Amino acid sequence: MDKKSIRLTSSQVLFLIGDTGTVGIVKVAKEKFLFIGTPDKEEIVIFLEEDDIIAISAFGKGEKYEKAIKSMAYLIREMNSPIVVLEKDHPSSKRLDMVLSAGNSVLLSCNIVPGTHPEQDILCSCDSLSGLVINKTIDGVEIEKDFDNYKIEEI
Repeated sequence: MDKKSIRLTSSQVLFLIGDTGTVGIVKVAKEKFLFIGTPDKEEIVIFLEEDDIIAISAFGKGEKYEKAIKSMAYLIREMNSPIVVLEKDHPSSKRLDMVLSAGNSVLLSCNIVPGTHPEQDILCSCDSLSGLVINKTIDGVEIEKDFDNYKIEEI
């Protein structure tokens, strides 16, 4: 399997651009706890290391979605906003424009309902990005497939 290594600093965002969606990836940048509210009224707490990643999937393309991804990254990294997980049949899952996952590795999948997975190793994405696995590295990320439709911006 081909792999693509991409250098990424904590002051950059990597955009993976699909046919109908965009995934933005940032480094966590500093050790922190992330709180996840679940449908059964429990709170899961995960510990993130500074080189872990936050992956944000937006169901659209272009400047509007890239700005939204940067805003969501800021809310999670700097404001310590919790993640809220919806029930599988929650009507609002159809209205989500973005969902996120955080950790050391993320599998993108078009076969899950957005916003309903407390597991942080899978993330809903558009068809053309589905199947990509993004792994953290010390100085960036590694994508478990040679993928060339991306760009990096300072944040």
